[in-house]
Amino acid sequence: MSENEIKKGGISVESEHIFPIIKKWLYSEKDIFLREIVSNATDAITKLKRLQSLGQIGEFDSEYKISVTLDKEAKTLTVSDNGIGMTEDELSRYICQIALSGALEFIQKYEDQSTSAQNGIIGHFGLGFYSSFMVSDTVEVITKSYTGTPAVKWVCNGEGEYEIFPGEREEKGTTVIMHISEGEEEYLDSSKIRSMLDKYCAFMPVPIYFEDGEEKTEDKENADAPINEVEPLWLKNPSDCKPEEYNEFYKKVFGDYRDPLFYVHINADYPLNFKGILFFPRINNEFESVEGQVKLYYNQVFVADNIKEIIPEYLLMLKGVLDCPELPLNVSRSYLQNNTYTAKVSAHIVKKVADKLNGLCINERGEYEKVWNDIRTFVEYACMRDRKFYDRVSSSLLLHLTDGSYITPKQYLEDAKELHENTVYYATDASLQARYISMFDSQGIKVALFEKLIDTQFISMLESYEPTVKYIRVDADIAKALKGEGESEKNEKLEEIFKEVSGNAELKVSFEKLKDETVPAILNVSEQSRRMEEMMKLYSMSGGGSAPVFPLEMTMVINASSSLIIQLTKMAESDEAKAKKIAKQIFYLSLISQRNLTADEMKDFLSDSFDILENL
Repeated sequence: MSENEIKKGGISVESEHIFPIIKKWLYSEKDIFLREIVSNATDAITKLKRLQSLGQIGEFDSEYKISVTLDKEAKTLTVSDNGIGMTEDELSRYICQIALSGALEFIQKYEDQSTSAQNGIIGHFGLGFYSSFMVSDTVEVITKSYTGTPAVKWVCNGEGEYEIFPGEREEKGTTVIMHISEGEEEYLDSSKIRSMLDKYCAFMPVPIYFEDGEEKTEDKENADAPINEVEPLWLKNPSDCKPEEYNEFYKKVFGDYRDPLFYVHINADYPLNFKGILFFPRINNEFESVEGQVKLYYNQVFVADNIKEIIPEYLLMLKGVLDCPELPLNVSRSYLQNNTYTAKVSAHIVKKVADKLNGLCINERGEYEKVWNDIRTFVEYACMRDRKFYDRVSSSLLLHLTDGSYITPKQYLEDAKELHENTVYYATDASLQARYISMFDSQGIKVALFEKLIDTQFISMLESYEPTVKYIRVDADIAKALKGEGESEKNEKLEEIFKEVSGNAELKVSFEKLKDETVPAILNVSEQSRRMEEMMKLYSMSGGGSAPVFPLEMTMVINASSSLIIQLTKMAESDEAKAKKIAKQIFYLSLISQRNLTADEMKDFLSDSFDILENL
């Protein structure tokens, strides 16, 4: 082309003129245009590096980089690279014919079609480039091929009409100048552009520099630093990464001031071919929002902010990044939902999380116990939702005992063989059930704590998975180890008194000799009836009151070894009225260890207590 020669033409489209559609509907979010243009610049540099690695060309002196420049006065946003560049013929083919893929042709020419060969080429230099017209009324491209052919300039307006003529550029590479349209002035704001680069380009593999003539920074040391991290942590070998690096990465990406509980570094090879890091976030309390956030990348290019379809729903509390070059750059949720690759990635993530839990339990038991109460609800829920997950982590589940220690269910049952075989005793409220717990502790019986809302369902699941093992709350059963020697005689008089003062003629009353003589009586509630009541409360069927919605199967266990019960037995014969008042106090004291008293019960309890004190 001579210096004064100008070539004119119209954009070639195979079907119909789609420029108006491109401007409005190419992407659901306009901000993505910057990702596409910077991705093309990254591709241009990646292609040049590949040619060098294949020995097609020699080395270049300049350092590879991408510059993003904002000029508010000129109302332009410019992206420039020093990559492979284009000849006039390549410019006509790749830019003037929409959806003709320059990247695809490059791969076909220099590489085979294996996955590894395509790795590193981000996308197709086709429709992605035209996303620039979503915010621009005119776009200029100035490019010079690495082959040394003269530079060429391409200018196109928003109607799809272009001009090509000689350009001014000394260095190889391509510059894309976007003239921002009226009404799109937000893309002339420095903070807006920087936030877009931080979101979409934070981990692209080529250094990216943002320049704004009016922007000033007090951080002189980092003023000329690239805005992106070219080698993100997930690309490194896990053995080369330090714990503090994972913590810093987590805080930077997710804006959390707290360190994560732990992390899972994934480096899956063929056939899955994806990398990533998943974090268990630290939760202050069980009512804090536990929705996680998994960022999806494609060869270090940001794709989506929170892809739930690639993570099992029971692990949605996880935060992390996944880099999946097997997925298309412009992936849709419907594609993910129906894609076999996605299902395989999800299954691999489940396996890696389970492996991490097992590894922590075996190799870092102390640290594992420190975080167990934070992750316990998540792990229990995952076990309930996926039997395979339970099978993988069953040996790493922990029971938190009332003495503060931790033990696996398997070890608990092994230690308890002689005292209570195949039975796990637990408490749901260490304060309310303190009397029961002390009785079990005194006989060497360990008590586990299940204090979360989910625990009742989790216990039922454990029993269904391991049907020979039963979980019984401390106030639902008198363990054999708690009973003293000798048989106790039934006292019908005392039995009638306790039924009367309880207001429940159907109350079961039993007489036992217990080893702890300081306890006059305890109230046992059937495990199954109590679980049914808890289920009703969970689904708000009981109205949230203190009293149960359905009658519970209760048994009043009278300790025949207690000195108070011995005195009460005599009193029942000589002063029945006084015996009833004492029996009622014993009943209420036993009931308090089960639940909160109702208003009427509390009124009676306090009135009788004051009366008893006055008559001491």
